[in-house]
Amino acid sequence: MLKQILNKLPKKVPKSDSTDSARGDSGNSTSFGNVFQCTNVGSTISSKLNVVKRVSSVVFPASMNAGVEAVDPNISFKDVSNTQKQNLFISKLNLCCKVYDMSDLDKNSAEQDHKRQSLVDLVDFVSSGSVKFTEPAIAAVCKMCASNLFRVFPPKIRTSSTGGETEDEEPMFDPAWSHLQIVYDLLLQFINYNSLDVKLAKMYIDHAFILKLLDLFDSEDPRERDCLKTILHRIYGKFMVHRPFIRKSVSNIIYRFVFETERHNGIAELLEIFGSVISGFALPLKEEHKTFLFRALIPLHKPRSLGIYHQQLTYCVVQFIEKDQKLASPVIQGLLKYWPITNSQKELMFLSELEEVLEMTSMPEFQKIMVPLFRRICYCLNSLHYQVAERALLLWNNEHFLNLVKQNRQDLMPMVLSALVHNAQKHWNQAVLNLTQNVRKTLSQMDEDLVATCQRKLEEEESALSSATAAERRRTTWERLEAAAAANVQRVSSNNSDGGGSGSDIMVAVKPAATCSVACC
Repeated sequence: MLKQILNKLPKKVPKSDSTDSARGDSGNSTSFGNVFQCTNVGSTISSKLNVVKRVSSVVFPASMNAGVEAVDPNISFKDVSNTQKQNLFISKLNLCCKVYDMSDLDKNSAEQDHKRQSLVDLVDFVSSGSVKFTEPAIAAVCKMCASNLFRVFPPKIRTSSTGGETEDEEPMFDPAWSHLQIVYDLLLQFINYNSLDVKLAKMYIDHAFILKLLDLFDSEDPRERDCLKTILHRIYGKFMVHRPFIRKSVSNIIYRFVFETERHNGIAELLEIFGSVISGFALPLKEEHKTFLFRALIPLHKPRSLGIYHQQLTYCVVQFIEKDQKLASPVIQGLLKYWPITNSQKELMFLSELEEVLEMTSMPEFQKIMVPLFRRICYCLNSLHYQVAERALLLWNNEHFLNLVKQNRQDLMPMVLSALVHNAQKHWNQAVLNLTQNVRKTLSQMDEDLVATCQRKLEEEESALSSATAAERRRTTWERLEAAAAANVQRVSSNNSDGGGSGSDIMVAVKPAATCSVACC
């Protein structure tokens, strides 16, 4: 009975059969779900029609386009209905996943121009605010960005042993920048999009994606590094869950740069990002943040290419001290640890950074480190490189520095005055001599009695040193003369033992030595 009832029900036509029947009409017209009709196979279709064309699943993998109706990516957004724009957006993203060799402008030039126009259309569509970043759209954006951006850089061809760009080198530009720039612009707009679901987006902008993005900071094209700097900063601000991972990954890049390769093009940009990140740290500072300061930022003073990123590094260090003034003395200890001995240009950088650090240093922290610090400053004052000596002398033009010295003048004045006296007597550069006199006047105005006392003590020490030197010189002369006389006596004695001399010869041999000794007295 049940079978008879079921047989009376109308049978449902399979979807594949209905599709095949729609495609089976190979006459003068072809039907696509009643959307449009095309009369004559060879006739052109007006671009103003709302054309929706099925595309092979080979071009758009099913995993990426599940539940998405593929649309001909060659159509403009203005030529489709609003309901189809989202699908067209994904179709264009998949079309732009193809990467061309941009080193040869004549090869595939038409395809390259078409791709560039598609990228421009995508950016304009996102800028209009019409796009809805559903999961398929987010997946398509990340796939397109990964296909175009994540690449292996060619071997470094720079001959400079310092690694990275130097101030004297011309930057190297990527020939594919005409495409890369638009891809970066699209990625930035995607991350900045107001209605972006962060919980959904973090499934695709994951740790692997961020690591690949960080690898791109080694690009030799400064334009690319500048785009990456902005994008990573936005990711750090929007995806809070990724912040610890980003900090750890950047630390690893710095460790590898400092202790292994000393070659990386993007250290300045990474530090620029962290300059604003550090300013947002909550108080009290976490141990993780202090570890980043002492294990990553301070060792960055070691590489020879310090000049490339020193400005950004100084800003980061000062930001830490602004957050916690107790970090001033350990930071200065770190600077003294990595202080350059034979590189005068790096020494100038250290002196400039030291002045900024001392601006933020409180009196208790300064007193912890002032003796070794001023020992190093005095070495700089006596440097034969006139720029180093001049920069060290200019520290006294800083009011905060001068106040620190004034409050601790009993301990610091003897060291400083000794270095100034040495400069006044022996330095070759006139500008250094003039600055030395100015600093001595400043110290005299600060505490004239103390300066006079130190001056007398220096004179006494110099006099005692001169006396000791003269006594040592006399002692050495007597020892030399006595040794010569003993050798002369032994020679005459050996001659007598051979029967070749008499006692009078011995007296004659000894007499010149005695005469010489009396003369020396």
